[in-house]
Amino acid sequence: MAGHGHQDRPGEWSGNILDVSALRNTDWQPVPFRQFVLKVHSRCNLTCDYCYVYQMADQTWHSQPVTMSRSTAASAIDRIAEHASSHHLPLIHVILHGGEPLLAGREFISYLATTLREALPVSTVVEFGVQTNAVLLNEDLLQVFLEHQIGVGVSLDGTREAHDRHRRHPNGRGSHREVARALRLLGTEPYRELFTGLLCTIDLDTDPLVAYEELLEFNPPMIDFLLPHGNWTDPPPQRAGDSQSTPYSDWLVPLFDRWYSAASQETNIRLFGEILALVLGGASHSEAIGLTAATLLVIETDGAIEQVDTLKSTYPDAAATGLHITDHSFDAALAHPAIVARQIGLAALADTCQGCTVRDVCGGGYYPHRYRAGAGFRNPSVYCPDLLALIRHIRTRVHGDLQRLQQQIR
Repeated sequence: MAGHGHQDRPGEWSGNILDVSALRNTDWQPVPFRQFVLKVHSRCNLTCDYCYVYQMADQTWHSQPVTMSRSTAASAIDRIAEHASSHHLPLIHVILHGGEPLLAGREFISYLATTLREALPVSTVVEFGVQTNAVLLNEDLLQVFLEHQIGVGVSLDGTREAHDRHRRHPNGRGSHREVARALRLLGTEPYRELFTGLLCTIDLDTDPLVAYEELLEFNPPMIDFLLPHGNWTDPPPQRAGDSQSTPYSDWLVPLFDRWYSAASQETNIRLFGEILALVLGGASHSEAIGLTAATLLVIETDGAIEQVDTLKSTYPDAAATGLHITDHSFDAALAHPAIVARQIGLAALADTCQGCTVRDVCGGGYYPHRYRAGAGFRNPSVYCPDLLALIRHIRTRVHGDLQRLQQQIR
């Protein structure tokens, strides 16, 4: 609910420990938000068994309005335009999300896209996207997305069997058939240009190469393989306790080798691309890896300003800030300790991470995956052994190739 604030717990990083005022007296400055997630519908037509919104610690969706009202949308648009103008932002990203955003309907989506573009300064370009389970995706909606240039990302969990095991209708029926139909439509002209990629949550019971080959059948421009959400208090599947086993690296390494060794790039795998960029001395564009400052903000259907919504996997109200678009600018959120903690890079890392040989590539792992009840978020990722093994493997392969290339040049 809008009035609920981030419930800081005694001794937990970051809310009651991080001194934002002291930081402001140093050379550190907050980085303006550039990604805005609008929760246009708070319910879903599927019941995915791993969903962080409905199946994990935070259950505040029950008290959210089902849909974002036009008045709330108008206030959100005003705040986004205000932030873009005051910080002279040349480019922003707006993602329509849920729940299932397509439940908001064509008219609302069209209104939102039109109104936001009209409200923004002429110097600011907006890139729209929608993240959907695609069950409702049809030609009428695609025409709206084409008219407003809204990119479409689709959730598809690898093989048909894996997808239908996890991503089901309330009556237990799998959704793969409907998603495959939607993807075939999305892959046709003139809609192909809207396709931004696939999200696939890793299922260790599925062969990674089989999953990859089935995803490639839809010719995605990008695949984002996601580690299942979990933390030290509520570990993800097969990642129990402080075990040094590496089940997720064992799954990802053969996939990397298959992708990296292809004669030509078949698609971009986001996790691998980000790690490669960092290994080669570049920067990350993802919160999941590296030390790049987080610039994402969420607006709930009731207008509450929240942090990244995957924090809902940790504990109740973990994503809340206590701020609301009717009363607060987004600059107020930039002063929130939990948001500051995700912008200060090295200073937010645990001591264990500070001395790690892959520190600058891993970046401590995805912030929600660091949580431990009683300690907060200043811990290594619950996936620490997996990330270490994966990054070392990628670094070894890349450095080996560079050495061979240098020898050939000589």
